[in-house]
Amino acid sequence: MEQQPIRDARTLGVPKMLILGLQHMFAMFGATILVPILVNLYFNGEGLSIQVTLICAGLGTLFFHLCAKLKVPAFLGSSFAFLGGFQTVANLDTGIFAGMTMGEKLPYACGGIVVAGLLYLVLALIIKVLGVKRVMKYLPPVVTGPMIICIGLSLAPSAINNASTNWLLAFIALATIIVFNIWGKGMFKIIPILMGVAISYVFALILNAAGVTNPDGSAILDFSSVAAASWVGLPPFMLCKFNLTAILVMAPIALATMMEHIGDMSAISATVGENFIEEPGLHRTLIGDGIATALAGAFGGPANTTYGENTGVLELSHVYDPRVIRIAAVYAVILSFIPKMSGIIGSLPSAIVGGVSFVLYGMISAIGVRNVVENKVDFTKSRNLIIAAVILVCGLGFTNGLTFNIGSASITLTGLAIAALAGIILNAVLPGNDYEFGKNIKGDINRGLAMEPMEIKKTEE
Repeated sequence: MEQQPIRDARTLGVPKMLILGLQHMFAMFGATILVPILVNLYFNGEGLSIQVTLICAGLGTLFFHLCAKLKVPAFLGSSFAFLGGFQTVANLDTGIFAGMTMGEKLPYACGGIVVAGLLYLVLALIIKVLGVKRVMKYLPPVVTGPMIICIGLSLAPSAINNASTNWLLAFIALATIIVFNIWGKGMFKIIPILMGVAISYVFALILNAAGVTNPDGSAILDFSSVAAASWVGLPPFMLCKFNLTAILVMAPIALATMMEHIGDMSAISATVGENFIEEPGLHRTLIGDGIATALAGAFGGPANTTYGENTGVLELSHVYDPRVIRIAAVYAVILSFIPKMSGIIGSLPSAIVGGVSFVLYGMISAIGVRNVVENKVDFTKSRNLIIAAVILVCGLGFTNGLTFNIGSASITLTGLAIAALAGIILNAVLPGNDYEFGKNIKGDINRGLAMEPMEIKKTEE
């Protein structure tokens, strides 16, 4: 017998609600904290704070629920799409960035995230005024798919560099994720990344205790930051700064994350059997996600995004009450005030991060490929080939970006920014744009952009 959905978790009692909230927190935890860990590697240890990341995720989720009329059971965790932007800002050495330390560059990356979040508000306004179908004509799969592919592939060298510090640990992390993702049961299938990190970390503890070192002779684990951290403390907030070059690095990535947001809203709608794109409305969820992202960037946190991991938990538990998600958000806020926990997480060896990144970065590109395939992009048409080809070459070829001067200001357009601009312009200018949102219903559903959450069932019957 199929399990009946529970839409009001209060019927289960407070203890069960608290446990269900804990389950959602574990589902988001591994991926959410991995973002600041990766960014810290890009910025040589002067990157994002895990404490700030957790409080931004928790408060961002609560704010999103307010904007969505408390109706949408979504959790906002750290976005991986902006990792390429962080890495690019860390490597900037022109204009005002020449001679800057990594810690001095970070606020400018966060300023770019603020602008990226504000772009959500622009899209929300356009959708409210024009409707989602008209807007999507300018962001078809032939543009968004190759863009997502570029984001993943541009990060691939980072995964190799991290894993190469200790290939054994990297392999254990990667193998664990694969095993739990393919053969895991129940909750363990939902949190393969967290299991990969946990099991490989335990193995690292054993090796470290046995006196084994990395191939270069360095210690596998360093607990100095854990010993120095207190049990209770405020998150180390940091105010963002703005620079046009950094904004042009980070802001265009919002094109991909906004599509991801629309997809997640449709996926959550399909999971719980309610059309959240219509009510409370896509414009409201975009506003919630955008403002949460902008506020996170303003105080030194990563961009937020709606998490598919938590949608998986909804499907697993059949508890669709948004109150449970809000409990998970409160847990994240509480954890953000425990520096000792952040220190333990920060001791994670870069090799483990590299092993996890093999899957994460590859998945980003694979999602882009799926975007193209499931939407049946016709590459027998020259216009589609040209658009995809130009996006891929710009995104991967301009490794150092394109720097030019306007007056006394030095501006650098990154490869991803150039690719996004080129793709949107070519799609708008070249004749033959026949993409119509809602026409290929099953393709839109697979892409995560269905208007009706139950349309998938109609197409399968």
